[in-house]
Amino acid sequence: MKRYLIFAALGPLLGGFCLLLTTTYQFFTTLQYSYLFGILPALMIGAVDDILFHVKRIGPVPRMLLVGAVGFIAAELLYGSRGQDSGVVQFILYGLVGLIPGTVSSWLTHKYVEEQPHPVPST
Repeated sequence: MKRYLIFAALGPLLGGFCLLLTTTYQFFTTLQYSYLFGILPALMIGAVDDILFHVKRIGPVPRMLLVGAVGFIAAELLYGSRGQDSGVVQFILYGLVGLIPGTVSSWLTHKYVEEQPHPVPST
C-alpha cells in the first residue's frame, strides 16, 4: 500500500512539474490540474511497478528502467498530442514527463518501503 501512496504523491507532482517545464507558461493556472489529472496515471504506473515487483526474475534496477519506459510511453501518448508543436524534441520532453516520476517513485519504493514477496505455501 505504501508503494501506491508514493506513486500517487510523487508521480503527479514530478510529472506536472516536468510538464510545466516543457510548456513553460501558465504556472499557477495549470499545476493544480496537472496534479489532479496525474493521480490516476501515476497509480497505473504504480500498479505496473507492483506487478514487476512480484516477478522474481526482475531485479530492482531493471524494474526501475521498465517502469520508466512504461511511464515514458504513457506520457507521450497522453501529452504528446497537446499543442501545435511536434517533432523529436517534443517527443522526448513529453516522454520525460512520465519517465522521471516513474523511475524516481520506483527507486523510492525499492529504497524505503519494499517488502519481501509473500512465499507461496507448499502443500
